[in-house]
Order: sequence, then C-alpha cells, then structure tokens
Amino acid sequence: MWLRVISCLIVLAGPAPAGADDKARYLDLAKSGWIYELRTTMLGRDLSIPVRINGRDLSGAALCLVGDPPNGQTTAVLDAFRALAHHVFGKPLPMRYAGPDASGCGPGRTVMLRLYSGFPPNAAFTRDMAWLDTSYGLGLPRGGLLAVGSPAFAQTFFGRLGTATHLMVQQAEPDPASTALEEAYFRSILVEELFQSFTFGMDVLLFSREPVFLSKLQEIPLNLRRLEWGSPAFMSTLLRTNPRALCAFDVFMMHAVAEAPVEQTNDPAFLDFIDARFDRLDAMAADTFADPRFAEILAPDCAAAIR
Repeated sequence: MWLRVISCLIVLAGPAPAGADDKARYLDLAKSGWIYELRTTMLGRDLSIPVRINGRDLSGAALCLVGDPPNGQTTAVLDAFRALAHHVFGKPLPMRYAGPDASGCGPGRTVMLRLYSGFPPNAAFTRDMAWLDTSYGLGLPRGGLLAVGSPAFAQTFFGRLGTATHLMVQQAEPDPASTALEEAYFRSILVEELFQSFTFGMDVLLFSREPVFLSKLQEIPLNLRRLEWGSPAFMSTLLRTNPRALCAFDVFMMHAVAEAPVEQTNDPAFLDFIDARFDRLDAMAADTFADPRFAEILAPDCAAAIR
C-alpha cells in the first residue's frame, strides 16, 4: 500500500530524539494503551480459562493467510511488517497462504489473517471461529451466524489448548488501478490490526477537536454507520480518525515490548521499565524508524498524515 522503496540509498527522515515532554507523553500513552484488564467482546465465552497478556507472545508465530489471496499492496505491507517484527523481536515471522478455509492453517502458534474484498464474509468468519474454538479449546458459544461488524478487526482468544489470534481485513478489489485514497485506506487498516495484534496494545480514544496524533492506536470516535464500506466518503473519513501508518511512538513501544523483562505487559511494572530505559529505547526506535526496509508501514509525520 504504497510508496515503494526503490533504492537502498533512500533514507527516511526519522523523528528527532524525544525530550522530557515527549517522555511524559509517551508514558501516559503507554499507560492508556497497554495497562488494562482484558475485555471480552464474545458473549458467553468461558471466563474460567486463565488469561496472560504479554506483547511478546506472538513473536516467532506463523502468519497464515486464508480467504482471498493477498494482492500486491497487501503483500507489500505484510512483508514490511514481517521484516519489522523480525528486526525488533529477533525472530522471523513466516507467512503462507493456506487457501479459502481456516482448516488449511493447521495447529500450532499461528496467527490467522482472513483477507476479503467486497461484501463481508459472515459465513466464513463463523467457520473460522468454530475451527479455532475446536482447535484451541476456546470455550466460545456455539450456534448462529456471526456478523462482521467492521472492515478490519482482530481478536485474541485464550483457550485451554493455546492462544488463538484471528484477524479479518478487507483489501482492494482485484483491480490494478487502485486510487491513492484506496491505497492509503487499505494500508491503514491492515497496519493497525497487525500492530495491535503483535503488541497487545488497545485503542486509545481521543475527544479533542484538533488532536495531535502520536500513535496508530489513537482514534477519534466517529459514527460511520450511514456510510457504505469501501465508498470514498467512508475511506476518507476513516483516514482522518487516526494516523495512516505507524508513528515513532509505535516503533518505540515495539522495542519496549520486546525488551521488557516482565511476565505481563499489561502490568504497571512494564511502565517502570519504560521509564527507567527510556533513552535507550528511544535511540533504538529512532534507528529502526530510519531503516528504509520498513518505509511501507511508517508515517514520518503522524499529525500531518491525516490533515
């Protein structure tokens, strides 16, 4: 999705080193996005299954694509994110296309990503959940058709047989003549779901009329129910609700998640680690942000990117 790096000589203009004010903002935002108690959106889920949240848990997992095959821009985003994850966490993120059905993914430490274009695939989503429930002992409610409520979303379930992460993301129709708006939109929604899933960060709602974005997690809540998914009005409006790709803070937090010696990254001890190692993490993030391998999924100026 979208500006392609065509030479190893191209270098991103990275963010300036964070100062004392930035540190305070970073810590406040990290607290909002990572220090939380698990919320469930699946009514009837077996709440007796123990939950342990650590943003490193998916490092080294496999990414299994199902549904529509990835188009060119989707592949570019996935490859850039896989490279970034490998760089930060030190473990490769293998990826394969397993066909139309979830059963092609097989068991193990797998993140399932269902890609689709056009109308939301409610029946396929329902089958995905049933397969994950059986494979990982999730204790999900049975029966009925599950409805896809958003063009892109991600869910992680803690089961008796392991942890299962499921992403569903809309991509462009199989047409090579995508507009700049479509490219920006489909990049944005895919990057957001990947980042949240592989760090366990939560949405941070903003209610300021003129917000200054620091993170892909930040979001202005808007009611888009009257706009048709995939319409220019829907895409342009959604793009104004948060940055179009990862910010310097997001890369900083990936390094923090990877480095923190804590059992759970939703524990206040995680914030203590960030506070104590802030300068080192900031320097690591600046080096990573300047690496052209990741340009596809980075927003050098997050605030300017949505205006």
